[in-house]
Amino acid sequence: MDEVSNTPGRVAGRVTSRDGTPIAYERYGEGPPLVLVSGALGTAAGGRALGGLLARRFSVVAYDRRGRGGSGDTRPYAVGREIEDLAAVVGEAGAGAALYGEGTGGALALAAVAAGLEVGAVAAYEPPYSVEAAERRRQVGVLLDVGRPLAALDLFLADPAASGPRSGVTGLRPGVAELAHTLAYDLAVLGDGTVPERLLARVHARVLVVDGGASPAGTRRAALTLTAALPRARHRTLTGQTHEVAPHVLAPVLEDFLTENRETVEAA
Repeated sequence: MDEVSNTPGRVAGRVTSRDGTPIAYERYGEGPPLVLVSGALGTAAGGRALGGLLARRFSVVAYDRRGRGGSGDTRPYAVGREIEDLAAVVGEAGAGAALYGEGTGGALALAAVAAGLEVGAVAAYEPPYSVEAAERRRQVGVLLDVGRPLAALDLFLADPAASGPRSGVTGLRPGVAELAHTLAYDLAVLGDGTVPERLLARVHARVLVVDGGASPAGTRRAALTLTAALPRARHRTLTGQTHEVAPHVLAPVLEDFLTENRETVEAA
């Protein structure tokens, strides 16, 4: 059952994933359902700026991926379990829900749709596929395995394809370092780091792939490769933006795409 949160217009609640894990979410706005899927180190709270802008046209549902915020963390981890989490949230959001995933959240959203999750449309901002970063990410995994999460986090943040330019652990907002163990989950979602073309060929929803014009060249190449691998995708570059995209720049692009997709479906 939902319960009203402290912030006006926002309702907080929980759903139970297939393996029994409680998944916390928050909902705000009115209109067609839209689920926000956070990237590495992200939580539902981190999506409020973007969600607040989109709430003018959509019923936005943002959730804490397992191991983060108010959600549980049943072990052992498996990407399939994260897909089940997302399916539970989509079921709560409502039929025909669209997905927006940022960073690794975009890769997770696409993997879920490839696995059979029915959604209205998908938008993804810079899923961090990168062959060049494979060795760095392997080292991140090793540090996590030997119980050095802060060292793993610092190394992860040095990868612009995964996190965007930051100042390391000391520059993070409070509480983020506690999520370092979930980097292993993001690494699992990304697999070997290459764009999974055979998997993505099963994604038949309309997809918008977005990148920033000021992001690294490798990030932009990955976005183009991703777009080409999807049966029904288009690509958009936001001039001057980086991996830390400005919500007020991104929101109207998502709104236009999702509104256009819904109108197309309703007219069919």
